[in-house]
Amino acid sequence: MTPVSKRRKKPAGSSPGSVVYVGVEKDTPVIVSRIRYSAETYEPPQAISPNDCRPEGSPTGVVWYTIDGVHNVDILKTLGENFGLHPLVVEDIGNTTQRPKLEGFDGYYFLASKMITYDARASKLNSEHVSIVFGQGFLLLFLQDPEDLFAPIRSRLEAGRGRIRGNGSDYLAYALVDAIVDYYFVVLEEIGERVERLEDEVVNSPTAHTLKAIHDVKRELIALRRSIWPMREVVNAMIRDESPLISKDVKIFLRDLYDHTVHVIDSVETMRDIITGTLDVYLSSVSNRLNQVMKVLTVMSSIFIPLTFIVGVYGMNFHYMPELEWSWGYPAVWLLMIALTGVLLVLFKRKKWM
Repeated sequence: MTPVSKRRKKPAGSSPGSVVYVGVEKDTPVIVSRIRYSAETYEPPQAISPNDCRPEGSPTGVVWYTIDGVHNVDILKTLGENFGLHPLVVEDIGNTTQRPKLEGFDGYYFLASKMITYDARASKLNSEHVSIVFGQGFLLLFLQDPEDLFAPIRSRLEAGRGRIRGNGSDYLAYALVDAIVDYYFVVLEEIGERVERLEDEVVNSPTAHTLKAIHDVKRELIALRRSIWPMREVVNAMIRDESPLISKDVKIFLRDLYDHTVHVIDSVETMRDIITGTLDVYLSSVSNRLNQVMKVLTVMSSIFIPLTFIVGVYGMNFHYMPELEWSWGYPAVWLLMIALTGVLLVLFKRKKWM
């Protein structure tokens, strides 16, 4: 991850369409790269200037532009002018808190999504804002961080495997969204393993750390749900839209992608139910342990109450107390207290209080 200092917010009352970067401040340079490909040709990634990032209008191939970093507002404005993007689209690209959505315009689509990955070393989720603009023969991919999360797609393009080389930018957009959804499955596997460990820990030896871990998983599932639910709407809108920018052949793949999003949603809801049940088990386990401790303390208090009464009576030091002059008084008191303790223990045992 890039070094951060503070989070920048959009000023209240700013005019619609004003491009403001909303997110963690960064000082890293924005990298723009270009890939050209068609069914017969492939041009590897090449770094270019943002001013050279323009629609080429190739009828036979696709030009894929990747912009690593959306924190430079000037570059976003330049790209918006070069491709004729609506100011609201450029504004949403720079807003890393934007909810996933799909919007159609004259000649292109704008798609906002969230790439969710799992950091195994820190045991936490990382969320990255991903924006896609695609039209006839071109696709713009805006990434919040310069991480090569779509390397498998580039490898397939370079090797000529799969259907990407023989299709247009709509299929490339589908492939990118499909990769985003695939990462959701990876995250779900990691969270599922944590949930299983928490279930065992809750039953065997719950601690205060267990409660914190349960709440961490609940927050992660909420964040995952907040990202995947709108993605289902996005994919469904791409299927139902009659624009010529999305071919019927691609819509077949989009229907399969829609099924994947539904699967992820079902898995998230199931895990939420499981982790809620785990929290209930944790609370019940802690309450049961507390009850066991209170039961032991109550039994001990019940035994010592009559013993305290006896020693209290003979500790009053009155002059006329017959037992004080009796030679067997001290052993008799001990025998009385031992016998009383034994009777109470037998009584508690028969009552199944211990």
